[in-house]
Amino acid sequence: MKTNRLLFFALIGILIFSCSSPKETPVKKTEPKLSKTDVLRGGTSFDNPIVIRVTTERAGLDEEYRWLSNNYPGYSMIRRKQATHNGKRFDIITIRTRSGQSRDVYFDSTAFAKK
Repeated sequence: MKTNRLLFFALIGILIFSCSSPKETPVKKTEPKLSKTDVLRGGTSFDNPIVIRVTTERAGLDEEYRWLSNNYPGYSMIRRKQATHNGKRFDIITIRTRSGQSRDVYFDSTAFAKK
């Protein structure tokens, strides 16, 4: 009788644990980040832009401002304009550096423009 009771509880335990479904961890979708290569390209002209490789406009703008903050700490934005050159879309952001210099920074926004 003890053997049957032990077997019964063992089977109940196995059923309880085998029927519970594993908890799924939600997958966080992240946008690609700028690579060191992208940062080193310059941003000084249409021919030497900072290339932003994201797929949404919001993520693209975030990356542009992050790049500016990392490379020109304490900058202030004077203006932002958009342009097309040789079939590509660009954001040209004019900034004032912490030392007071005015500078245009060119971003290739083709990958995310108007998306």
